[in-house]
Amino acid sequence: MSAHAPTPTQTSPAVCPLDCPDTCSLQIEHTATEIVAVKGSSANPFTAGRICKKVAKFYPEFLHGEHRLRYPMRRTGPKGSKTFQRISWEEALDEVHAGIQKTIDRHGPQSVVPFNYAGPHGLLADGSMDRRFFHRLGASLVDRGPLCGGIRALAHSSLFGSMPGMGPEQAEHANLLIVWSNNVTVSNLHLTRVIDKARRRGAKVVVIDPKRIQVADRADMFLQPRPGTDVVLAFALCNELERLGAVDDEFVTAWTLGYDAFMEEARRYPVDTAAQICGVDAQDIRTMAKWFADSSPVAMSVGNGMERSKTGGASIRAAMALSAIGGKFGVEGGGVIAKPGNAFPKTSDKLQCTHWIPEGTRTVNILDVSKHILAQDIAPPIRAVVIYNHNPVATHPDQVRMREALSHPDLFTVGIEIANTDSMAYCDVVLPACGPFEIDDIYGAYGQQYLQRAAPVIAPVDEALPNTEIFRRLAAKFGFDEPEFQTDDRALMDDALDVHHPSLNGVRPSELPLGTSMQMRIDGDPIVAFKNVFPSTPSGKIELYSQDLEHRFGAGVPRYQTISSRFPLQLITPSSDDRTNATFGGVKASQKVEDIEIHPIDADARGIKDGDLVSVHNDLGTTELIARISEGTRPGVAYSAKGMWLASSSTDQTVNSLVIDIRSDIADGACFNDTYVEISGADS
Repeated sequence: MSAHAPTPTQTSPAVCPLDCPDTCSLQIEHTATEIVAVKGSSANPFTAGRICKKVAKFYPEFLHGEHRLRYPMRRTGPKGSKTFQRISWEEALDEVHAGIQKTIDRHGPQSVVPFNYAGPHGLLADGSMDRRFFHRLGASLVDRGPLCGGIRALAHSSLFGSMPGMGPEQAEHANLLIVWSNNVTVSNLHLTRVIDKARRRGAKVVVIDPKRIQVADRADMFLQPRPGTDVVLAFALCNELERLGAVDDEFVTAWTLGYDAFMEEARRYPVDTAAQICGVDAQDIRTMAKWFADSSPVAMSVGNGMERSKTGGASIRAAMALSAIGGKFGVEGGGVIAKPGNAFPKTSDKLQCTHWIPEGTRTVNILDVSKHILAQDIAPPIRAVVIYNHNPVATHPDQVRMREALSHPDLFTVGIEIANTDSMAYCDVVLPACGPFEIDDIYGAYGQQYLQRAAPVIAPVDEALPNTEIFRRLAAKFGFDEPEFQTDDRALMDDALDVHHPSLNGVRPSELPLGTSMQMRIDGDPIVAFKNVFPSTPSGKIELYSQDLEHRFGAGVPRYQTISSRFPLQLITPSSDDRTNATFGGVKASQKVEDIEIHPIDADARGIKDGDLVSVHNDLGTTELIARISEGTRPGVAYSAKGMWLASSSTDQTVNSLVIDIRSDIADGACFNDTYVEISGADS
């Protein structure tokens, strides 16, 4: 072969691991060592060969570009300086062991915190051998949900327990399809195809979002409530159903708990009152309620957007309650598209060896880690963190506080990552992790019900190792010799799911053929709420009043709350077309100044023109963005996509520096959309 002949390529099946509900099946064009192209495959019938542009465009650069971590490194300059020296794996593991052991000797094992979230969504890379290691170590536990997803998850479980929600493909059978706070073309792409199928059958579509998102162009009705007022809109719809005589009394009596308490709160917001609070037309609320009353099946897709406020839990609970009050369950295509991933028979306790957790081990809210590092307000103090599957500098509220915490001189920090993110700059030791196409993994999903398996399609890049192997080696350094640390990745797959569950049809997860998928079904039938799955709440009913939430948060029923600020513009920071959270934030396409959309009224009042570089600021920080004048936002509301890295702004801060650290009504979650700012010309 000529020295200049092209390297031969081949195509192999894979699965997208990104933090997205769809979990696409993929076809990877590659050489032995390099990803050349990423395309969709038909192995997963829900994703059916179509993938988002960011996966197709950016994965090769993400895995092989300038920010890829290739070797273990030791920090040689000040924290945050990005000054590192290459070292061997043996040196790196020795230094990690020494730093963590020194912390334990001084403060005890709970002074160590695994600072991870949900970078990859494979069950092994996300949480398997790593959890075994930290549980055996006796480290602090972390409640990760408050950063994202936890409010929605608790809202759903308070109503339904662990009952799976509707598989999204069923919505094609609906006669009314409601897309509520879910930017499907950005964050749930394949629901778009389902919507189009339903529309061709004559279904009506209602889209509810504080920004005019692309899917609104497909809608028969678009409602644009003020951010944080969704609970009021849902209450008004409940009131109108009651006025129309459209409450399903038989279903409510048989299958709900707390209807009277719920409706007592809801009746405080009749349609005209709600229309003023939400900033929507009262007649649109009445029309939507009539469509809801007259339609069956009705499918409602409830996204994560509205959880990002003080009223996040209330809004999601009240929206989902509509399907109960109207009795819209029990038929294919009827009900709520939320938590369909509950259908996977996961065995997390076995996978993560939770029996090793010492009695009395504390749980730290992931949002409080930076505060606790700085304030030393818990005993023992947090004095070692291991950052992996996570970029806290780019994703947490109060970015300035996070960077100050990670700069603390008494904090020992380990980073395990694929890319050299902003957070890695603060680590004492950095360990290179394998990318998603370099590992074995098994994939459920949180937005659909097809199980998939993937195997490596290229060799690990340079000295990178899978997360599972990194934590095996760390366990060995600490002298943990239990058999559970010898489990290989194929065996971990079988630890991740109940191999005897009927949904698996006798197929062990580790033996699921590559390039295929397996739908979770019950006796061969699709999962349909109140037909073959039912609530697992304490009452066995949909709990419109939750005694648990009343005890923990004083939120037995949903309630509307307001937020005040001296700053005039409410800033919402949803998902980006170019990034999944902060993943791909380091590719060249994201190394630019991000846009901020503002309404013409707000722009005119500030003398801002389209394309101007503007300063966006509040008491917490300042960032610079490019103004885009758009009627897609409401007056008083600005919109800028999340996930940018620090290099995108000349102020060395992103929009996360502006996000105040207040908590939601339930789950103690982050309230990103309750951020208020002022915008001015960058030179003002």
